[in-house]
Amino acid sequence: MNEAVQSALRLQTRQDFLGAAEVYHRVLEADPKNKQAWYGIGLIDQGYGRTAEARKDFDKALEADPRFTSALYSESFMLRSSDPDRAIELLGRAATIQPKAASVQLQLGQLLAEQNRDDEAERAFRRAVAADDRLLPQVPEDFRDAVRP
Repeated sequence: MNEAVQSALRLQTRQDFLGAAEVYHRVLEADPKNKQAWYGIGLIDQGYGRTAEARKDFDKALEADPRFTSALYSESFMLRSSDPDRAIELLGRAATIQPKAASVQLQLGQLLAEQNRDDEAERAFRRAVAADDRLLPQVPEDFRDAVRP
């Protein structure tokens, strides 16, 4: 990660979102395919409720790196209620890339369960608990017996 992006991240951490956005935009002027800058701007847009812009930003990050799991996860979270099928597809990609990412598996399981795709949900919950058994209490009760370690 380059120094300018690190600077923008520090500004973002201090909640100087305008300053961070300025730095990210400068990074993108020099490197229009910088996934970290697109992702950072997406988080800022999301924080301000600009969901359409945030989705475009996350999509730009994913154009630069289709395996960028942070962007996959963030965009899927935004789409959870408005486009659950797309959210499942994005989380599925993230889960394939990082199969031991317990939180991704848990979120995927929850989305699948909400869509009554119980067999797939059970598999995702099983992978989540296998990666981190402390997540068992977060698994919906209907699935707990099936996924106990």
